[in-house]
Amino acid sequence: MMHITRRSFVGALPAAASALGANDRIRVALIGAGGRGRDLLRSAGAVEDVEMAVICDPDENRMRQMAGEAEKRTGRKPRTEADLRKIIEDKEIDAVILTCCNHWHALATVWAVQAGKHVYVEKPVSHDIVEGQKMVEAARKYKRVVQAGTQRRSSPRFQSAVAQLKEGLIGDIYLGRFLFTGPRESLGFKQPEPPPPELNWDLWLGPAPAQPFHANLVHYNWHWFWDFGNGEMGNNGVHNFDILRWGMNRGLPTRVHSTGGRYGYKDQGQTPNTQSASLIYPDGVQILCEIRGLYSNEPIGMHFYGSKGSMHLDPQGNCQVFLGRSKQAEKLPPVPAGNMEVGHFRNFIDAIRAARPELLACGIEECEQSTALCHLANISYRLGRELRFDPQSRRFAGDNQANQFLSRPGRSGFRMPDKV
Repeated sequence: MMHITRRSFVGALPAAASALGANDRIRVALIGAGGRGRDLLRSAGAVEDVEMAVICDPDENRMRQMAGEAEKRTGRKPRTEADLRKIIEDKEIDAVILTCCNHWHALATVWAVQAGKHVYVEKPVSHDIVEGQKMVEAARKYKRVVQAGTQRRSSPRFQSAVAQLKEGLIGDIYLGRFLFTGPRESLGFKQPEPPPPELNWDLWLGPAPAQPFHANLVHYNWHWFWDFGNGEMGNNGVHNFDILRWGMNRGLPTRVHSTGGRYGYKDQGQTPNTQSASLIYPDGVQILCEIRGLYSNEPIGMHFYGSKGSMHLDPQGNCQVFLGRSKQAEKLPPVPAGNMEVGHFRNFIDAIRAARPELLACGIEECEQSTALCHLANISYRLGRELRFDPQSRRFAGDNQANQFLSRPGRSGFRMPDKV
């Protein structure tokens, strides 16, 4: 006679009936033992009845260090596993947290939801536009909860500001703009060499093209190489795009033009350290952005411009509103900051328990579009020209050169399935 556990029984139910009880412990695996992994480890530890069961990373040293941190925080030592595929096969794991590199986000998400798991995936949620569509398709088909790591959506301050925008505080919004400055030094040049013994290079590469190891890739500077990252546009720009889209109630644009370069030094990095982009909608409404990786003293944040006034939000959600011709900011009721990191993860767990993805502060459908704005800007930058995009077909009309940037085939054994 087969032994039936609670998990095997729940797994046999239709997805919509698979809600967990309020007292059921949710067993989570953390995939990616870097800085964001550490942040999510803390957030998970602050939410009741969540067990950090497994730590996964292709770097043995990082994986064991993170497991040690988890044990200190919880008193329970998690299992370690270098290969995320084995975690996805593990029927005792309810959910995975993906803080691995950008090029792994989409494939790992699709595999996980196909295996019946819920997913918390860091931003940008995909490495290209087609991948993002596959993530949405898989989450809907398998009725899994997929939360995106744009934590500002769970901030009371940002929630209050967006609510006021939607109520018409500054009138009809005709322009959204953001400035992000984050000075970064030269990477220099690193020569190909054998990967360190503690790193499983094949697993780290995953769906990315096969290539030699060099020390500028592991463990952070992969952000600035097109095979693995999406530049600062995808790294920090996505947070700003997400709030602008939310406040302006906008989806995907029909025109995009982006320019920039890598200025101030010569190094091995490929993505621009200075980039601006204009994204235009059919009615002429625009989103403008500017990213600088060199030194600057200008205040960063998001700006909304409407027919009655303007609103500025800084990265913490502090809000200033100017109405009419006034040069004095309106006095708005104070809003508590809250802990958006913990709140965002708790929102993820609450949606799992209720089996209701619609409860998510930023489900995959929303962040997929915000991430797509980053991809559109980067494609325009790489081609050096304005592009016209069809949001319905998700293609560039009559532009085969641009359409080649929408997806990539992936390596053997690490390919996104044609049908999810």
